[in-house]
Amino acid sequence: MIAFLWAEDKNGLIGKGGSLPWYLPNDLKFFKQMTVNQAIVMGRKTFEGMGKRPLPNRINIILTTDPSYQADGVKVMYSREEVLDFAKEYEKDTLITGGSGVFKHFLKDVDILHRTVIDEEFAGDTYMIPINWDDWILTHVEEGVMDEKNKHPHRFETYHRKNSF
Repeated sequence: MIAFLWAEDKNGLIGKGGSLPWYLPNDLKFFKQMTVNQAIVMGRKTFEGMGKRPLPNRINIILTTDPSYQADGVKVMYSREEVLDFAKEYEKDTLITGGSGVFKHFLKDVDILHRTVIDEEFAGDTYMIPINWDDWILTHVEEGVMDEKNKHPHRFETYHRKNSF
């Protein structure tokens, strides 16, 4: 199965200069919990925005159209079809983690959405792609706990595509 995993502000903002526009430890913990021992797919710009360091204990797949691109500790794939072939053989979910161009490539293939919504507005330059929410059923919501480190109201949502039940 293909799943999306991302965080956005109340306006759908997901990035600023190749990184997150906010600091929210609860979301970082959720991301880690969802991705450890899983396969994650991200675009080259997202990967480079993280300092070109693969996330530990995950299969890191970098999607790029640059046929000469290489990076240590990751699998580099060059097409949507290559990622889909991997996902068909992989026994767990393949998690698409961004950026917006990568989400766009896999929108018709995704079965599950894991979205963190941060109920504030931030400044940035990258927004989540439009999703037709009529195609999805909200199956789980968990309110995030605010504290001295998690200063933004937030919630974790899971959706399943209506035709995947």
